Amino acid sequence: MPDVVFSNRDLACRGAPGYGWSMTDTLDHTRLAELEDFAVSLAHSAADVILPLFRADHGLTDKGAVTGRVFDPVTEADKGAEAAIRAAIAARFPDHGVIGEEYGEDRPDAEFVWVLDPIDGTRAFISGLPLWTTLIGLRHRGVPVVGVIAQPFTGEYFVGSQHGARLLRGSERWTLRTRPCHDLSQVLAATTDPHLFAGLEQEAYRRFHAAARLVRLGADAYAYAMVAMGKLDVVVERGLKSWDVEAAVPLLAGAGGRVADWTGAPIGRNGGQMLIVGDIGLLPALTPLLGPAADPQA
Repeated sequence: MPDVVFSNRDLACRGAPGYGWSMTDTLDHTRLAELEDFAVSLAHSAADVILPLFRADHGLTDKGAVTGRVFDPVTEADKGAEAAIRAAIAARFPDHGVIGEEYGEDRPDAEFVWVLDPIDGTRAFISGLPLWTTLIGLRHRGVPVVGVIAQPFTGEYFVGSQHGARLLRGSERWTLRTRPCHDLSQVLAATTDPHLFAGLEQEAYRRFHAAARLVRLGADAYAYAMVAMGKLDVVVERGLKSWDVEAAVPLLAGAGGRVADWTGAPIGRNGGQMLIVGDIGLLPALTPLLGPAADPQA
Protein backbone atom coordinates (compact mmCIF):
# COMPACT_ATOMS: atom_id res chain seq x y z
CA MET A 1 0.00 0.00 0.00
CA PRO A 2 1.21 3.62 -0.45
CA ASP A 3 3.02 5.28 2.43
CA VAL A 4 0.74 7.22 4.78
CA VAL A 5 2.45 10.20 6.42
CA PHE A 6 1.28 10.91 9.97
CA SER A 7 2.47 14.51 10.03
CA ASN A 8 4.13 16.91 7.65
CA ARG A 9 7.24 17.79 9.62
CA ASP A 10 10.07 19.24 7.56
CA LEU A 11 12.87 16.67 7.51
CA ALA A 12 15.41 19.45 7.24
CA CYS A 13 15.19 19.63 11.04
CA ARG A 14 16.89 16.30 11.68
CA GLY A 15 19.57 17.76 13.87
CA ALA A 16 23.27 18.37 14.09
CA PRO A 17 26.11 15.84 14.19
CA GLY A 18 26.68 13.84 17.35
CA TYR A 19 26.13 10.40 18.89
CA GLY A 20 22.53 11.10 19.79
CA TRP A 21 21.65 13.37 16.90
CA SER A 22 22.59 11.92 13.54
CA MET A 23 23.90 8.81 11.90
CA THR A 24 26.95 7.87 9.90
CA ASP A 25 26.85 7.88 6.11
CA THR A 26 29.55 5.22 5.72
CA LEU A 27 27.04 2.41 5.02
CA ASP A 28 25.63 2.31 1.51
CA HIS A 29 21.88 2.10 1.00
CA THR A 30 21.84 -1.60 0.15
CA ARG A 31 23.89 -2.58 3.20
CA LEU A 32 21.81 -0.44 5.53
CA ALA A 33 18.57 -1.84 4.14
CA GLU A 34 19.90 -5.37 4.72
CA LEU A 35 20.68 -4.54 8.35
CA GLU A 36 17.28 -2.92 8.86
CA ASP A 37 15.54 -6.02 7.54
CA PHE A 38 17.68 -8.23 9.77
CA ALA A 39 16.87 -6.08 12.81
CA VAL A 40 13.15 -6.51 12.13
CA SER A 41 13.67 -10.26 11.78
CA LEU A 42 15.37 -10.25 15.19
CA ALA A 43 12.30 -8.57 16.67
CA HIS A 44 10.13 -11.30 15.17
CA SER A 45 12.42 -13.96 16.65
CA ALA A 46 11.99 -12.32 20.05
CA ALA A 47 8.22 -12.19 19.57
CA ASP A 48 8.12 -15.95 18.96
CA VAL A 49 9.48 -16.42 22.47
CA ILE A 50 7.63 -13.59 24.23
CA LEU A 51 4.07 -13.83 22.97
CA PRO A 52 3.30 -17.35 24.27
CA LEU A 53 4.31 -16.12 27.75
CA PHE A 54 2.38 -12.84 27.69
CA ARG A 55 -0.63 -13.05 30.02
CA ALA A 56 0.51 -16.58 30.84
CA ASP A 57 2.91 -18.32 33.24
CA HIS A 58 6.03 -16.28 32.50
CA GLY A 59 8.35 -17.44 35.30
CA LEU A 60 8.69 -14.16 37.17
CA THR A 61 11.71 -13.63 39.42
CA ASP A 62 12.97 -10.51 41.22
CA LYS A 63 16.54 -9.47 40.42
CA GLY A 64 16.29 -6.82 43.11
CA ALA A 65 15.81 -9.42 45.85
CA VAL A 66 19.45 -10.50 45.55
CA THR A 67 20.80 -7.02 46.24
CA GLY A 68 18.03 -5.74 48.48
CA ARG A 69 17.10 -3.06 45.94
CA VAL A 70 13.65 -2.13 44.73
CA PHE A 71 11.55 -4.66 42.84
CA ASP A 72 13.35 -5.46 39.58
CA PRO A 73 11.32 -8.08 37.69
CA VAL A 74 12.63 -10.43 35.03
CA THR A 75 10.80 -13.27 33.32
CA GLU A 76 11.60 -16.29 31.21
CA ALA A 77 10.34 -14.21 28.29
CA ASP A 78 13.07 -11.58 28.87
CA LYS A 79 15.82 -14.19 29.06
CA GLY A 80 14.54 -16.43 26.32
CA ALA A 81 13.98 -13.58 23.87
CA GLU A 82 17.48 -12.17 24.33
CA ALA A 83 18.97 -15.66 23.94
CA ALA A 84 17.04 -16.10 20.69
CA ILE A 85 18.23 -12.74 19.35
CA ARG A 86 21.84 -13.49 20.26
CA ALA A 87 21.68 -16.89 18.56
CA ALA A 88 20.32 -15.33 15.36
CA ILE A 89 23.05 -12.67 15.34
CA ALA A 90 25.78 -15.26 15.92
CA ALA A 91 24.47 -17.38 13.07
CA ARG A 92 24.22 -14.52 10.56
CA PHE A 93 27.00 -12.16 11.70
CA PRO A 94 29.47 -14.03 13.93
CA ASP A 95 31.86 -11.06 14.00
CA HIS A 96 29.27 -8.66 15.42
CA GLY A 97 29.28 -7.64 19.07
CA VAL A 98 26.28 -7.65 21.41
CA ILE A 99 25.28 -5.67 24.49
CA GLY A 100 22.13 -6.87 26.23
CA GLU A 101 20.28 -6.28 29.46
CA GLU A 102 20.06 -9.93 30.47
CA TYR A 103 23.39 -11.42 29.34
CA GLY A 104 25.85 -8.52 29.32
CA GLU A 105 28.53 -7.64 26.77
CA ASP A 106 30.21 -9.66 24.03
CA ARG A 107 32.80 -7.74 21.97
CA PRO A 108 31.33 -4.30 22.72
CA ASP A 109 34.10 -2.63 20.67
CA ALA A 110 33.41 -4.55 17.45
CA GLU A 111 32.73 -2.63 14.23
CA PHE A 112 29.05 -3.60 14.48
CA VAL A 113 27.42 -3.94 17.91
CA TRP A 114 23.81 -4.87 18.61
CA VAL A 115 22.28 -3.32 21.74
CA LEU A 116 19.29 -5.23 23.09
CA ASP A 117 16.48 -4.90 25.57
CA PRO A 118 14.31 -7.97 24.96
CA ILE A 119 11.40 -6.57 27.01
CA ASP A 120 11.47 -2.90 27.89
CA GLY A 121 8.63 -2.46 30.35
CA THR A 122 8.72 -5.79 32.16
CA ARG A 123 6.39 -4.33 34.81
CA ALA A 124 3.79 -3.71 32.11
CA PHE A 125 4.44 -7.20 30.71
CA ILE A 126 3.78 -8.97 34.01
CA SER A 127 0.68 -6.79 34.52
CA GLY A 128 -0.79 -7.90 31.20
CA LEU A 129 -0.56 -4.41 29.68
CA PRO A 130 0.54 -4.21 26.01
CA LEU A 131 2.86 -1.26 26.58
CA TRP A 132 6.10 -3.27 26.73
CA THR A 133 8.38 -3.35 23.71
CA THR A 134 11.44 -5.10 22.33
CA LEU A 135 14.29 -2.66 21.67
CA ILE A 136 16.97 -3.50 19.08
CA GLY A 137 19.68 -1.00 18.18
CA LEU A 138 22.73 -1.35 15.96
CA ARG A 139 25.95 0.65 16.28
CA HIS A 140 28.41 0.96 13.43
CA ARG A 141 31.82 2.15 14.57
CA GLY A 142 30.25 3.46 17.75
CA VAL A 143 27.38 5.35 16.09
CA PRO A 144 23.72 4.20 16.21
CA VAL A 145 22.57 3.46 12.66
CA VAL A 146 19.47 1.23 12.96
CA GLY A 147 16.76 1.18 15.61
CA VAL A 148 13.71 -1.04 16.02
CA ILE A 149 10.99 -0.68 18.66
CA ALA A 150 8.59 -3.61 18.41
CA GLN A 151 5.23 -4.27 20.08
CA PRO A 152 4.37 -7.69 18.66
CA PHE A 153 1.11 -8.09 20.61
CA THR A 154 -0.32 -5.19 18.59
CA GLY A 155 1.73 -6.20 15.54
CA GLU A 156 3.65 -2.91 15.42
CA TYR A 157 7.30 -2.74 14.34
CA PHE A 158 8.79 0.78 14.30
CA VAL A 159 12.11 0.94 12.41
CA GLY A 160 14.38 3.87 11.66
CA SER A 161 17.72 4.82 10.12
CA GLN A 162 19.24 7.68 8.15
CA HIS A 163 16.89 6.71 5.31
CA GLY A 164 13.82 7.58 7.37
CA ALA A 165 11.42 5.88 9.77
CA ARG A 166 8.42 3.68 9.20
CA LEU A 167 5.85 1.55 10.96
CA LEU A 168 5.43 -2.01 9.74
CA ARG A 169 2.24 -3.87 10.61
CA GLY A 170 1.59 -7.06 8.69
CA SER A 171 1.74 -6.22 5.00
CA GLU A 172 1.14 -2.53 5.67
CA ARG A 173 3.78 0.18 5.90
CA TRP A 174 3.48 3.80 7.04
CA THR A 175 6.08 6.54 6.90
CA LEU A 176 6.68 8.14 10.31
CA ARG A 177 7.17 11.86 10.89
CA THR A 178 7.30 13.75 14.13
CA ARG A 179 4.91 16.66 14.39
CA PRO A 180 5.68 20.37 14.70
CA CYS A 181 5.16 21.76 18.20
CA HIS A 182 7.01 24.96 19.15
CA ASP A 183 4.88 25.91 22.16
CA LEU A 184 5.67 24.15 25.45
CA SER A 185 2.14 24.78 26.69
CA GLN A 186 0.84 22.57 23.88
CA VAL A 187 3.20 19.65 24.53
CA LEU A 188 1.84 16.13 24.95
CA ALA A 189 4.51 14.27 26.90
CA ALA A 190 5.30 11.04 28.69
CA THR A 191 7.50 9.69 31.46
CA THR A 192 7.61 6.24 33.01
CA ASP A 193 7.05 7.18 36.67
CA PRO A 194 7.43 10.59 38.34
CA HIS A 195 8.45 8.85 41.57
CA LEU A 196 11.74 7.89 39.90
CA PHE A 197 12.84 11.53 40.13
CA ALA A 198 14.38 12.76 43.40
CA GLY A 199 16.14 15.88 44.64
CA LEU A 200 17.06 18.30 41.87
CA GLU A 201 15.66 15.93 39.26
CA GLN A 202 12.29 15.97 40.98
CA GLU A 203 12.28 19.76 41.02
CA ALA A 204 13.15 19.79 37.32
CA TYR A 205 10.41 17.31 36.51
CA ARG A 206 7.86 19.39 38.43
CA ARG A 207 8.80 22.46 36.38
CA PHE A 208 8.39 20.46 33.20
CA HIS A 209 5.08 18.93 34.29
CA ALA A 210 3.68 22.35 35.18
CA ALA A 211 4.66 23.75 31.77
CA ALA A 212 3.38 20.90 29.57
CA ARG A 213 -0.21 20.47 28.48
CA LEU A 214 -0.36 16.77 29.35
CA VAL A 215 2.04 14.16 30.76
CA ARG A 216 1.12 10.49 30.41
CA LEU A 217 2.71 7.83 32.63
CA GLY A 218 3.85 4.24 32.33
CA ALA A 219 4.38 3.82 28.58
CA ASP A 220 8.14 3.12 28.78
CA ALA A 221 9.74 2.91 25.32
CA TYR A 222 6.37 2.69 23.59
CA ALA A 223 6.26 6.44 24.20
CA TYR A 224 9.43 6.86 22.11
CA ALA A 225 7.60 5.31 19.18
CA MET A 226 4.64 7.62 19.72
CA VAL A 227 6.94 10.64 19.38
CA ALA A 228 8.24 9.21 16.10
CA MET A 229 4.64 8.69 15.01
CA GLY A 230 3.72 12.30 15.75
CA LYS A 231 1.32 11.48 18.58
CA LEU A 232 3.48 12.68 21.48
CA ASP A 233 5.95 15.55 21.52
CA VAL A 234 8.36 14.89 24.41
CA VAL A 235 9.60 12.04 26.61
CA VAL A 236 11.59 12.77 29.78
CA GLU A 237 13.42 9.98 31.62
CA ARG A 238 16.36 9.42 33.97
CA GLY A 239 18.62 6.56 35.05
CA LEU A 240 18.55 4.78 31.70
CA LYS A 241 21.03 2.23 30.36
CA SER A 242 22.43 1.93 26.85
CA TRP A 243 19.84 -0.72 25.92
CA ASP A 244 17.04 1.65 26.99
CA VAL A 245 18.01 4.39 24.54
CA GLU A 246 20.00 2.90 21.63
CA ALA A 247 17.07 1.95 19.43
CA ALA A 248 15.45 5.35 19.91
CA VAL A 249 18.33 7.33 18.40
CA PRO A 250 18.03 6.17 14.75
CA LEU A 251 14.25 5.87 14.94
CA LEU A 252 13.75 9.43 16.14
CA ALA A 253 16.38 10.85 13.81
CA GLY A 254 14.76 9.08 10.88
CA ALA A 255 11.37 10.53 11.84
CA GLY A 256 12.71 14.07 12.27
CA GLY A 257 13.19 14.18 16.04
CA ARG A 258 16.10 14.05 18.44
CA VAL A 259 17.34 12.08 21.45
CA ALA A 260 19.33 14.31 23.81
CA ASP A 261 20.38 14.63 27.43
CA TRP A 262 18.81 17.19 29.76
CA THR A 263 21.13 19.94 28.53
CA GLY A 264 20.08 19.35 24.92
CA ALA A 265 23.43 17.77 24.01
CA PRO A 266 23.68 14.35 22.32
CA ILE A 267 22.91 11.59 24.78
CA GLY A 268 25.90 9.45 25.68
CA ARG A 269 26.12 5.79 24.79
CA ASN A 270 25.66 4.76 28.43
CA GLY A 271 22.20 6.33 28.77
CA GLY A 272 21.46 8.40 31.89
CA GLN A 273 19.06 11.34 31.69
CA MET A 274 17.14 11.38 28.42
CA LEU A 275 15.05 13.94 26.60
CA ILE A 276 13.26 12.94 23.40
CA VAL A 277 11.74 15.71 21.32
CA GLY A 278 9.74 15.45 18.14
CA ASP A 279 10.35 19.11 17.28
CA ILE A 280 13.88 20.31 17.99
CA GLY A 281 12.46 23.83 18.27
CA LEU A 282 11.27 22.84 21.75
CA LEU A 283 14.80 22.43 23.11
CA PRO A 284 15.35 26.12 23.99
CA ALA A 285 12.20 25.99 26.17
CA LEU A 286 12.94 22.58 27.72
CA THR A 287 16.61 22.84 28.65
CA PRO A 288 16.16 25.73 31.14
CA LEU A 289 13.64 23.55 32.99
CA LEU A 290 15.70 20.35 33.03
CA GLY A 291 19.27 21.54 32.58
CA PRO A 292 19.81 22.75 36.17
CA ALA A 293 19.40 19.11 37.29
CA ALA A 294 21.63 17.65 34.59
CA ASP A 295 24.10 15.03 35.77
CA PRO A 296 27.65 16.31 35.08
CA GLN A 297 28.91 12.69 35.00
CA ALA A 298 26.52 11.64 32.24
